[in-house]
Amino acid sequence: MNPLTKPILAAALGLALVGCSANDYGPKQGFGTLAGAAAGGLLGAQVGGGSGRLVTTAIGTLAGAMVGNSIGTSLDRADALHAQRARDHALEHAPIGKSTVWRNPDSGHSGSFTPMRTYRDNGAYCREYQQTVIIGGHAEDAYGQACRQPDGSWLIS
Repeated sequence: MNPLTKPILAAALGLALVGCSANDYGPKQGFGTLAGAAAGGLLGAQVGGGSGRLVTTAIGTLAGAMVGNSIGTSLDRADALHAQRARDHALEHAPIGKSTVWRNPDSGHSGSFTPMRTYRDNGAYCREYQQTVIIGGHAEDAYGQACRQPDGSWLIS
């Protein structure tokens, strides 16, 4: 048997297991997990020797998956941060019917927030809004409402 066969099989198994669990992740988080697992598995295969190579490959695969997952999560958070800034601006400053658009240049994801109605609820300033998020060319629309809190933040309800 080729000496690299076992490490490659171990890395492939690790990637398959990580790939099965990636269904709950955002696209960048899943990709980061898989890329990290592949890199970690290859590095682990280079470090170990003999029967220990399988162990170091498995450890490298898992460690790489954890690091890649963390990086992917922060990238998905970047999309959320762009959207949150646009939402807060729209709620605070945009007139009814005027959209505030956001775009993450790193991911290409984008969206908009459009205030639809302004009202008072128990003295609080509230707004209904329409939200559109575009990921991979596919648009999803949602409606919501938010009320300004005493500290100036917006509470989505």
